[in-house]
Amino acid sequence: MARSKREVPHFYLSTTIDTGVALDWMRERNRALPPAERLIPAALTLKAVARAAGEVPELNGHWVDDAFVPAGRVRLGVAVSLRGGGLVAPALAGAQEQSVAEVMASLKDLVSRARKGRLRASETADPSITVTSLGDQGVECVFGVIYPPQVALVGLGRIVERPAAVKGLLGVRPVLTATLSLDHRAADGATGARFLNCLDRHLQRPEEL
Repeated sequence: MARSKREVPHFYLSTTIDTGVALDWMRERNRALPPAERLIPAALTLKAVARAAGEVPELNGHWVDDAFVPAGRVRLGVAVSLRGGGLVAPALAGAQEQSVAEVMASLKDLVSRARKGRLRASETADPSITVTSLGDQGVECVFGVIYPPQVALVGLGRIVERPAAVKGLLGVRPVLTATLSLDHRAADGATGARFLNCLDRHLQRPEEL
């Protein structure tokens, strides 16, 4: 992390995403599922990040020998805090192609094995973009440090209710602050904005994830 902050020219973007549609869709799905299989918001957001990374390949890859090398597929790194302290970011492979339910099952398995020290070597090798989420810790916004040689890191905060104007009417909506830490050697603000817009669009259409 110290090397990353010294050598990588970080810059940051953020956006606020209305998650009302996604949460309503999730609750409706969960009514038909047994408790052990019910979805949580993280499954939706991770799937949406994976889709966005596939649509904006300029952020899905590595900075090698002074050039950006795009990854052949999305290997979504997920930052996991360990019970004894420390952090590991194994790759959730295949999230772009999996259903939300499959992402949910893969996430539960990955987190459980990470905390038991049972990760496979292939799962810790070269994620192409990483997500850090501190919403379960009550944090509303996180600007993370990029994991070299990756060029982007997505930060997800807690979903909170905020006043919002919708079609001219003031109401209260559940919103999520999504942030993006970028390597300015590989990307510019326009590319980052396109990624965040893709993420927002996918969370407004959860039935298509």
